[in-house]
Amino acid sequence: MLRYAILTLLLAAPALGSAQAPPAGASEPFVVEYYYKVRWGFADEFIRLFKKNHFPVLKRQIELGHAQQVTAEAPRFHGTEDGRWDYRVTIVWKNAAAPHDAFPDAELKRLFPDQDTFRREEQRRFEILAAHWDLPVVSVDLTRP
Repeated sequence: MLRYAILTLLLAAPALGSAQAPPAGASEPFVVEYYYKVRWGFADEFIRLFKKNHFPVLKRQIELGHAQQVTAEAPRFHGTEDGRWDYRVTIVWKNAAAPHDAFPDAELKRLFPDQDTFRREEQRRFEILAAHWDLPVVSVDLTRP
């Protein structure tokens, strides 16, 4: 039961960044930055599991037309512990509703036929996190008054 609750959380994680769903019909691209702060000593394991299990889902989201782009960054140097993050994944969704759409179960099973291993590794990926937050962002036009 716990595994299924965690899997549901993991698949919905991109959608958890806002308190309520955006209005239907929004058609502009919607950019969200997903921040991951990993427990000390586990950053390499986290990104390995992310690349293996979550990045294929995000690439499929692009193929299905739900997202337009996925990029990732890591800080070159470290900052203070309270402001520290290890990875920032930026997703340009097709619109503000797209992050709230459930990823098709059939697609998940096609991408990961060994669902037990997938669930176990995704659970581990979140066990080694110290913090995670989602930040929708907008562009600011600096040329207009």
